[in-house]
Amino acid sequence: MSVRNAFYAQSGGVTAVINTSACGVIETAKQYPDHIGKVYAGRNGILGALQEELIDTSLESIESIAGLRHTPGGAFGSCRYKLASPEDKPEEYQRLINIFKAHDIGYFFYNGGGDSMDTAHKISLFSQSRGYDISCIGIPKTVDNDLPATDSCPGFGSVAKYIATSVKEASRDVESMHETSTKVFIMEVMGRHAGWITAAAALAMEEKSDPPHMLLFPEIDFCRETFLARVDQIVKKQGFCVIVASEGTHYSDKTFLSASRSTDAFGHVQLGGTAPILARMIKESLGYRYHWAVVDYLQRAARHMASAVDVEQAYAVGAAAVEYAVQGKSGIMSTIIRGDDAVYTWSIGEVALEKVANVEVSLPRHFISEDGLHITEECRRYLEPLIVGENYPPFKHGVPVHTRLKKVYVEKQLPLFTV
Repeated sequence: MSVRNAFYAQSGGVTAVINTSACGVIETAKQYPDHIGKVYAGRNGILGALQEELIDTSLESIESIAGLRHTPGGAFGSCRYKLASPEDKPEEYQRLINIFKAHDIGYFFYNGGGDSMDTAHKISLFSQSRGYDISCIGIPKTVDNDLPATDSCPGFGSVAKYIATSVKEASRDVESMHETSTKVFIMEVMGRHAGWITAAAALAMEEKSDPPHMLLFPEIDFCRETFLARVDQIVKKQGFCVIVASEGTHYSDKTFLSASRSTDAFGHVQLGGTAPILARMIKESLGYRYHWAVVDYLQRAARHMASAVDVEQAYAVGAAAVEYAVQGKSGIMSTIIRGDDAVYTWSIGEVALEKVANVEVSLPRHFISEDGLHITEECRRYLEPLIVGENYPPFKHGVPVHTRLKKVYVEKQLPLFTV
């Protein structure tokens, strides 16, 4: 069997553990020298392949690659770039084949969410249609936890842990000051169409009366009157009210509370600003003093608060992708399978890319309380194991240590290509 090189890239919004998956790919590839030569990482996702900007990871030190385990962000750069169909832009697909041929790439690993799995699926099909032999494997990643066919998505467990911890800590602050100061605190979290992150905030609770007192999900239509009445009720009973709202909170006509006119490269409406809108409603209608926070990038970059389970699973899906590839498999994504045991267990599985490409999984209705403003016990049982355990990064001078790669690029073989 001939030895061929591999291409790995990161796509979409990054997480606290996506680099852990990269570490899993690179370290595992070294265990198969009879199959895989070098692992080239694409600079800024699939753009790195199109523009022939390939980083030779074999020139990085063993320590630097190992350091990816505790480094947040995307070490090789990520992107939001959606490949058009081969019929609309055949030149892009042919360019990819030409790059793969020029660098003898026989393995393609794409680390991302639903849109990224669509990219991997399209490349797999096009390569087959052109008779180019390449194994295309997807590696799941998304803080939104909205990929189908996998019990959880690497990146989510760490965000869930960070949000639950932040809400718990902020709630202590509000509880201390509410008599003469803030009565309502609103935290806005990520989640366009899926309320998994919002749901995770409920893990802060030890007693039923503990904050957060109200959760606003994308799966439940927002009603201004119901919302304000509940806030007023909670403040009068508890003295203060803590709310966690998804950025995707919307009215019954599906208009986002915070919708802007701009869109990203995938065509998604840019969101952000739900919390201040809710705060203004409360101030104008109820007159309560408030504070709000939009945690934004903080939630997905908080490697210092990573879930040990999430770190382990992120590495495992990356390692499994390599193992599947050397077994001759293609057109699949590695997945996480939850065991049936009373004590949480998990294993690695696989699913066809066509079943996950561009598919979003929302928070099930039975995970949301009857009134639509909190979670059920079933949801809590699902979520709790995902945030268990600590996996702290090393610290130096009081702050976390992050690895810095040399990023030596492979010499280009082909003419420039404009994206």
